[in-house]
Amino acid sequence: MTEERVRQIIKPAILSAKAYHVPDAQGFIKLDAMENPYVWPEEISTEWLSCLKQAELNRYPDAGTRDLRKSLGNLFAIPESLNMMFGNGSDELIQIILMALNKSANVVMAPEPTFVMYRFLSMMLDLEFIGIPLNNNFTLDLPAMLGAIKQKHPAVIFIAWPNNPTGNAFDREALEQIIITSQGLVVIDEAYHVFAGNSMLDMIEKYPNVLLMRTFRSVPYQNWGLQVYVWVL
Repeated sequence: MTEERVRQIIKPAILSAKAYHVPDAQGFIKLDAMENPYVWPEEISTEWLSCLKQAELNRYPDAGTRDLRKSLGNLFAIPESLNMMFGNGSDELIQIILMALNKSANVVMAPEPTFVMYRFLSMMLDLEFIGIPLNNNFTLDLPAMLGAIKQKHPAVIFIAWPNNPTGNAFDREALEQIIITSQGLVVIDEAYHVFAGNSMLDMIEKYPNVLLMRTFRSVPYQNWGLQVYVWVL
């Protein structure tokens, strides 16, 4: 197969894509990756290894994740009326949401700058991505967002709360206006919610088109590398 033939069968978006760049942090105090900077205490490491020794690694895990759902529901006070879906990082969950879209529902929207994977994965799946620039003070340009929603009718709107990389939490009332105006899904990505001292969890019960994502990796006192995706049945 020739290089020309390879280029004919691969999506242009894939050919033009650039790798997700992670800067070398050697010699720096590394804060951007949301990693736990401290090693686990010896007693926790010992207990963790003991649990791992008892794990039946020769068997598939419980596909229903019943025990995990119950534990997390109690830990984060998640109402029993809500369901959870687990993924290998938020990238997989974002991709699952986008892959579920009907062919005619091909518009994705987010304020920018924000988490780059919203745009990247949309492009990889041949979806139209619309980025709405933030104001100079990093707040939402609400009139522009609402206007674009009414004009473009996005199937999915991603909002990182607090936002990555600007670090600010958007106004709750502004988010609620976006949710009410949207005829599609609004995904609130709370990967950094522990730093906000608040949550949009109540929005899930109030509005049927709201999905919420969380990650344990970004919780300061845990480093489990597990993403939680909560949505309404």
